Amino acid sequence: MRKLFLTMTLTMFTMLASAQFMVITTMDQPEEGVDWEMSNITDNMGVGYVLNDKMTVGLMKNGEEYDLWGRYNINFMYVVVQAPTDSTMMDNASIGVGYSLKVWKELYVEPSYMMSMKENDGGKLKLGVAFRF
Repeated sequence: MRKLFLTMTLTMFTMLASAQFMVITTMDQPEEGVDWEMSNITDNMGVGYVLNDKMTVGLMKNGEEYDLWGRYNINFMYVVVQAPTDSTMMDNASIGVGYSLKVWKELYVEPSYMMSMKENDGGKLKLGVAFRF
């Protein structure tokens, strides 16, 4: 049992030591007549774990709740899926496409278009910022 625990611990530390993480946020435009606040930037902050060159998974704060998100990179763009962590995961999921524009070293600006999986909901054009380390 001790060997199994040590092997699992060594495996986890090896994965984390060679891992690449990213911090992302999506800026929300305030409603008409309301000024920009810091909460427009921090309400949709998240952390992602880069699995390989193509896939990233993570957790994102969405207002007061938390959402799971996943990203798959395709050549010059990415496909992203975001869903809440509660029982309405499949009903309230969103899917979209975006582009990562490298600004400086590991800082990226990411315009994206997200669309809800609900039938009558339209899509939204969003602007995000990501930092990879």
